[in-house]
Amino acid sequence: MEAEEVAYDPTAKSAPADRAQNGPFDESEANPVRPYIDLGGLKVLPREGLNLRLEVEDKSKRIVAIGLDYAGSTLQVQPFAAPRTTGLWGETREQIREQVRQQGGRVEERGGPFGPELLAEVPTADASGGSSMRLARFVGVDGPRWFLRGVIGGAAASDPAAAEQVEDLFRSLVVVRGGNPMPPRDLIPLKMPQAPGTA
Repeated sequence: MEAEEVAYDPTAKSAPADRAQNGPFDESEANPVRPYIDLGGLKVLPREGLNLRLEVEDKSKRIVAIGLDYAGSTLQVQPFAAPRTTGLWGETREQIREQVRQQGGRVEERGGPFGPELLAEVPTADASGGSSMRLARFVGVDGPRWFLRGVIGGAAASDPAAAEQVEDLFRSLVVVRGGNPMPPRDLIPLKMPQAPGTA
């Protein structure tokens, strides 16, 4: 078989063309005077109605994700170390697709404001012990030496107005990769925010 056309490179970086100007930002691109909440590998710009949750792994007690509740929606974000020249989102989408299928869910890829994204229907247990389908959008952006993954749930998974607000929130995030060598795909360490002096 001589199929020489390579249309899709799973290692290519995937990010909006205007990422450096409009986010998600690298620490070197962020506005230094804005009052970010410092979570270590991630900085979040406080805004009216935003509720922040730290998701902690029981065994290791380390923070593994940041949950942001906003506009009737949830945005869970995780920053990962990435190679300088290649991206992780192509490969990560494949893994998510596989996980969702194994759970008996449905997933479709589509173009979104950050590039390719996945819209998934994931089975979830409800209060009565039955199961229902939950809609989730998986978004990802490859930055310089980092990869930011987001999972959008709630209203923003299907309602365009709510989606716009949560997309704007995702864009406002700042990834702090730090200078330490880290293997690609390692979670960039997150930490408890310091109590802000003025909130």
